[in-house]
Amino acid sequence: MVCSRPPALLGLLVLSCMMTPGIWGQKFQLWVEPQNPLVLAGTSFKLNCSTDCPQPQKIILETYLSKKTVTRGEGWETFQLDNVTKDAVVICAAICQQGQITNTSRVITYGFPASVDLAPLPPWLPAGENLTLSCKVAGGAPRDNLTAVLLRGDEELSRQPVPGVPADVVEVTATVRARREDHGANFSCRTELDLRPVGLGLFENSSVPRQLRTYVLPGNGPRNTVRRYLEVGKLWPVNCSLDGLFPASEAQVQLMLGNQMLHPVVSTHGDTLTALAIVNASEGQEGAHEMVCSVTLGGESRESRENVTFFSFPGPTLTLSDSEVHEGTTVNVICAAAPPAQVWLDGVRATSPGQPIKLQLNATEKDDRRTFFCNATFEMEGETLYKNKSVQLRVLYRPKIDRAKCPQRQIWKEETTRVLDCHAQGNPDPLLKCLQNSSGHSVPVGIPLFVKLNYSGTYHCQAINSLGTYTLMVEINVQGRNPLSVTIILTVLVILGVATVGAGLVYVSRIHKRSDSYHVKQEAKSSLMPQSNETEAEVAV
Repeated sequence: MVCSRPPALLGLLVLSCMMTPGIWGQKFQLWVEPQNPLVLAGTSFKLNCSTDCPQPQKIILETYLSKKTVTRGEGWETFQLDNVTKDAVVICAAICQQGQITNTSRVITYGFPASVDLAPLPPWLPAGENLTLSCKVAGGAPRDNLTAVLLRGDEELSRQPVPGVPADVVEVTATVRARREDHGANFSCRTELDLRPVGLGLFENSSVPRQLRTYVLPGNGPRNTVRRYLEVGKLWPVNCSLDGLFPASEAQVQLMLGNQMLHPVVSTHGDTLTALAIVNASEGQEGAHEMVCSVTLGGESRESRENVTFFSFPGPTLTLSDSEVHEGTTVNVICAAAPPAQVWLDGVRATSPGQPIKLQLNATEKDDRRTFFCNATFEMEGETLYKNKSVQLRVLYRPKIDRAKCPQRQIWKEETTRVLDCHAQGNPDPLLKCLQNSSGHSVPVGIPLFVKLNYSGTYHCQAINSLGTYTLMVEINVQGRNPLSVTIILTVLVILGVATVGAGLVYVSRIHKRSDSYHVKQEAKSSLMPQSNETEAEVAV
């Protein structure tokens, strides 16, 4: 028997140890029911002490727990123990025939953890690094039946017993490797109080889940795609991209040009992030600037820097003494650019940078709509930049009709489709008309027309513009479908044919008549001839 107990029990335990025969040699029995009860911490329960001793003098219950008698009878008494918060040993005793009999029972309490907390996770964790999960459990009994389980979603990562006594706050830890696919996963801690061996169930308590965010940030910096030299007064695209980034959609991008903050449009495709911004370099910003692209994810940043130079290059000037002149006029063409640019005019290079180049010509109709090209080259730190300008010259000249393209004698056939294909040149563009001399009717030029006999004749074709008139005579001969000679020949052939057919018919008819037979009957006798028997004579015609 254990004799190390609170003072309230000490005297009774000593007395019970000194009294004989004790519970092992007692003549009569004393029962405690229920034996070793399992009680929910903080609740009350009833305990009954009973004996087979005849007429026991007194039944008592010794414990430090709060107790009171509920009911009693001959040889038994029922007690109620209130607010049982922890395990205890109770002793039931009875005075029987000048002696004492005793029995004990152990009250075992159980309780659910007061709190189950999973420690906060890092805001971001690089994929591949270790993640330590820490779960603190306060309360819960009996501890021999209490287990802590660390979870990733529904996946069990670690299962460990919770040691100590219910008053202890126990920290249970487990270390796992963070994975890329753990981004957005929930981690939690669950306690299991297994009281199934004593007839109760399995009781679970869970912590509030914690979400993990993992990331992958490559070691290299982003790529800047930008021209090294940007001309002021123009819009230029700036592109910054980074591959191997996860999750790319949650990364932050910052673009700076010197002290100017740019506002890029950010897009993602898989693990690639791209930021596009437009730079507008204004006058007064000429010179070298630094373009900085910074990508931040998970509290880490990667950046790249690129030197950009703003420059002013107005390009060449190209002037004509007059852009519209009459034929025979002298025209001066000047191509120039500010130094250090060098110019070219129609393939001819200026003698030195900054020097203009000049061209003088006597304008002819061949120079009408001639385009002059002035090119300028600009050297900047080993890179050659180009700009050009063009101007068109207009030469005014009298109209002309190209005789080679407008034959003066043309033969057409009636009831066919033809085109009077004549062209006039001149500046301003001339108006071309062709009028028949006899009737004054016009024939459309350059348009298909259905030919009639009355189109035959001589035409007066005239090209007119503000500088003069050009006239060309064109003769058109329209041949009918059946000319007179053909008609005469056909008529003669028809007459000869008819005569031939008629002669043939007469000839055939005569032959037919001569080949017929007929008889002549003599009805009277001739006085000059002797009488004879009647005879028939057959005459062939």
